[in-house]
Amino acid sequence: MNNFLSLGDITIHRIVEREGPFLPALYVFPTLTAELLEENRHWVAPRALDQEGVLLLSFHSYVVRTPHHTVLVDSCIGNDKARMLPEWNLKRDETFMRALAGAGFGVDDIDFVMCTHLHVDHVGWNTRLQDGRWVPTFPKARYLFSEGEFGYWTEQHAKAPVPHFGDSVLPVMEAKRAELVRDDYALDDHVRLLSTPGHTPHHVSVCFGRHGDDAVMTGDVAHSPLQARYPELSPRFDVDMDAAAKTRRRFFERYCDTRTLCCTAHFPSPSIGRITRWGEGFRCDLVEA
Repeated sequence: MNNFLSLGDITIHRIVEREGPFLPALYVFPTLTAELLEENRHWVAPRALDQEGVLLLSFHSYVVRTPHHTVLVDSCIGNDKARMLPEWNLKRDETFMRALAGAGFGVDDIDFVMCTHLHVDHVGWNTRLQDGRWVPTFPKARYLFSEGEFGYWTEQHAKAPVPHFGDSVLPVMEAKRAELVRDDYALDDHVRLLSTPGHTPHHVSVCFGRHGDDAVMTGDVAHSPLQARYPELSPRFDVDMDAAAKTRRRFFERYCDTRTLCCTAHFPSPSIGRITRWGEGFRCDLVEA
């Protein structure tokens, strides 16, 4: 599969760590009914839904090369880390690093790591295990975290340990490789953040392009194409499901019928598309890399 796109003066590389069955759609979306799922099965399956009604998701990063920098957005699951999902727990495969190398990058080539939010599957490769210690995976990179997002997880971690915050975020801070930024932060004339709260309190999307948004890394604004068709469909993983639904509709309205490529975090391959209107909802017309 070709996971490379050239768009104006930027290039986008999708670095896939894992893709396949995740969890049943009716579990992920508490307000989704079996009847509505069946009504939509003809277009959701087989790309994004299997025969048993399990969502098919991709877990990947994006590496974007601009005229100024090489930026990695979201760092997937990671290795050697204690996780609740069996297939993620203490994982030791080389899939991510092989995909990164296959795209022509080494860990020293990344200038900035930008996390849309600090959930477990978006921070995993922030660090790697070296001599029994968690160290930044990308030693020359500056890691940019939303100040509000970091504050929220700091509070949660103080109440009860949050393993992925402890092994994939705090070590970067301790190594003095991180910078806390506002939710509307602009890195330069090609890279800026867009506040998209709800999934987490300070979730952001990352926009690229010199003359407007040529591409936007959506993060977890939406996990499945079903949520484009029905923006009010929120997964149980959203911290604020109502706020996430409002953000999702506002996001799709913003990019509907524009040239902007929406680079989703979990839609199945090819994961990238343009938003068009579909009745009272939307659809993501996928673009093959």
